Amino acid sequence: LAGVKLTASKSAAFKSFLDNPLISRDDKEKGIAEMFEGKVSVVTLNLMMTLAGNARLAEAPKIADTYSQLMKAKRGEVEATIISADPLTKAQQNAVEAAMKSQVGAGKKVVLSTQVDPAILGGLQVQIGDQFLDLSVGSKIDSISRTPV
Repeated sequence: LAGVKLTASKSAAFKSFLDNPLISRDDKEKGIAEMFEGKVSVVTLNLMMTLAGNARLAEAPKIADTYSQLMKAKRGEVEATIISADPLTKAQQNAVEAAMKSQVGAGKKVVLSTQVDPAILGGLQVQIGDQFLDLSVGSKIDSISRTPV
C-alpha cells in the first residue's frame, strides 16, 4: 500500500487514473489487474480491485496512511518529530530519543524524524503523537515580548 501511495504522489498519470471519474469501473478494474497482478500481495490486489469496483480508487492514498497508522500502533511504535535550528548530531539525537522513551511508556518504540527550521533560532520543538512541546528560543522571545511591562 505504501508503494501505491508513493506512485500516486510521483506519477501524474497514475494519480489521474485513480482520480478520474470518467474512466468506467470495469476499465479501472482491468487496469488495476494489469498493473498489480503478480507484483503485490493477493490481499492488496483484492483491496485495489474492490476499490475500483466501488469507484473509490481515489481514496487509496488515505487508506494507505490509515493502514500505516494502525500497523504502527499494533507494533507499539510512536512517531516523534524533532525540529531544531541546526542539524542534530547523532549523540544529540540519541539523547533526545532516550528522553522520549521515558515519556511514551514501556514497551513502545520511538520512531524519530528530524527537521531543521532556522526560524526557531535555537532550542527544540518536539512533537510526540498529538503532544507538542516548544522549547525554542524563538517562542521564549515571543512570550517575553508579549509580557506587559
